[in-house]
Amino acid sequence: MNLQSVELSYPIIVTFITYAFLMLFIGFYFYKKNQNSKDYFLGNASMGPVVSALSAGASDMSSWLLMAFPGALYAAGLGQIYIAIGLSFGMFLNWTFVAKRLKIFSQIAKECITIPDFFESRFHDDKHILRSICAIVILVFFTIYISAGLVSGAKLFESVFNLSYTLALSIGFLVIVLYTFLGGYKAVCWTDMIQGLLMMSSLIIIPFVMIFELGGFGEAFSTINNVKPQAFGLDGGGWIVVISTLAWGLGYFGQPHILIRFISIKNVKEIPTATFIGITWMVVSLFGAAMIGFLGIAYVAKFNLTLNDPERIFIVMSQMLFNPWVAGILLSAILAAIMSTASSQLLVCASSLAQDFYTQILKRKTDDNKITLLSRLAVLMVALVAFLLSLDTQSQILSIVSYAWAGFGASFGSVVLFSLFYKNMSKEGAIAGMISGALTVIFYKNFGSNFIKIYEIIPGFLVASCFIIVFSLIFKAKKHTIKHYEKMLKEV
Repeated sequence: MNLQSVELSYPIIVTFITYAFLMLFIGFYFYKKNQNSKDYFLGNASMGPVVSALSAGASDMSSWLLMAFPGALYAAGLGQIYIAIGLSFGMFLNWTFVAKRLKIFSQIAKECITIPDFFESRFHDDKHILRSICAIVILVFFTIYISAGLVSGAKLFESVFNLSYTLALSIGFLVIVLYTFLGGYKAVCWTDMIQGLLMMSSLIIIPFVMIFELGGFGEAFSTINNVKPQAFGLDGGGWIVVISTLAWGLGYFGQPHILIRFISIKNVKEIPTATFIGITWMVVSLFGAAMIGFLGIAYVAKFNLTLNDPERIFIVMSQMLFNPWVAGILLSAILAAIMSTASSQLLVCASSLAQDFYTQILKRKTDDNKITLLSRLAVLMVALVAFLLSLDTQSQILSIVSYAWAGFGASFGSVVLFSLFYKNMSKEGAIAGMISGALTVIFYKNFGSNFIKIYEIIPGFLVASCFIIVFSLIFKAKKHTIKHYEKMLKEV
C-alpha cells in the first residue's frame, strides 16, 4: 500500500477548518487589543513564564519537529538523535545564560522592542550600521526559513486533502499570513502556547499507540533489527556527522524569534520557571518525535506499506492509527507547528522592515499607527517571496531549515554571546562578526563539499568569533559601552 496520500476525510476537513478559525479568531481578538507598535511587536513586554516558554518552544521547533526530524530517524535511524541532544543542550544554555542578561541589558541600554534595537543600543551605533546589517540578515535567512514552513504546509494539505502541491501551498500561505497580519506579537504568543501544547500531546499519544499496535517494544525492535539493523547504529555516520548534528545547538543563540521572548517576559524572576517549562516541553517533544520516526520503520515493514517521502511519517501514523476525528486533531498539530514558527518569523521580518529600516535607517518620521500598517504590509511582502521560493515540489524541509538555522546561529548567535559575556567587545567587532558569520555560512553551504563536509554553522560560528575578538582588540570599545556592560553585571 502506498502512503503518499489517503482517502479524503470530511471529519478531518471539519477539524482543520475549526482549528484554523480558532487561530484566526485569536488573531482578530488581539487586532482589537493592539494599541501601538510596541503592542504589535512585543506584546508590551508583559508575557508570563508559561506563555513565554511554550511560545519560544513552539516558534522554535516548527514543522521540523513533526515532519523533518521523525523523517530523519525513519530514514537514517538512531544516529540522528544527536540533533535532539544538541538542540536540548543549546536551548538549556540559552535560557540559563542568555535570557536573564539579555532581558536586563535590553532595559539598561534602552527600551528595546527588536533584536536590532538591542544591538544598536548595546554598542551605541548612532550610524545604524549594525541595524542595517541585521535587517539584511533577517530578511535573507528568515525568508528562506519561512519557505520551509510553507513547504511543510503544502505537504500536509497535499497528503490530507489530495490537493495539488500549489493549491495546498496557497491555502497554508493564506492562513498563516492572515492571522499574523491581524494579531501581532500577543496573538502569536498565545496561539503558540496552544499550539505547543497540541504538538506535545500529539507526540506523546502517537508513539504509545504505535507501540501497542506493534506488540510492545521488544517486538518493534525485533522487526527493526530484521529489516534495517543499521538503524540501531549510534555512530551517526562518522565523527564529522556527529559533530555536525550536535552543532545544531549553537543555532539557538542567534534566533531572533526566540531571543525576543527573553526581552518580552515580564521580569527576570520568571525566567527560572520559564526555563523549566521550556526544557521539559522540548525534551518530551523531541523524544516523542524520535520514537515516531524510529518505530515507523517497524510499522511500515510489519504492515507491508510503502512510504516514498520519510518526512510524511507523522501524517501517515496519524491517519492510520486513529479515527478521522482524532486524526484531524493530531494533524492539526502540524498546522500548529507551521503557524507558530512562520508567524513569529514573519513578525520579526515585519519589525525589521518597518521599525528598523523605515523609521530608523531612512529616518522617516511617522506616527505609531502608520508603523503598524507598514509592518502588516511587510508581513505580506516577505510571505509572498517565501511563497515563490516554496513552489519547488522537491524541496526538503530539513535542508531548508538547517541552512537558515546556521545563518542566524553564526551571524547573530556569535554576536549575542560575546555582547553579553565580553566586556571589551566593540561595535566594529560586532559588525565584523555578523558579516563574516553570515558570509561564511553562505559560502560553506554552496562550496563546503570541496572541503570538510561539516555543518556550515561550525565554520561560520568559529570565523565570526575570531573576527569579533580580533576587531575588538584593534578597535577598542568606547568607555560608555563598557559602563553599560558593568551596570548589567551588577544586576545579574
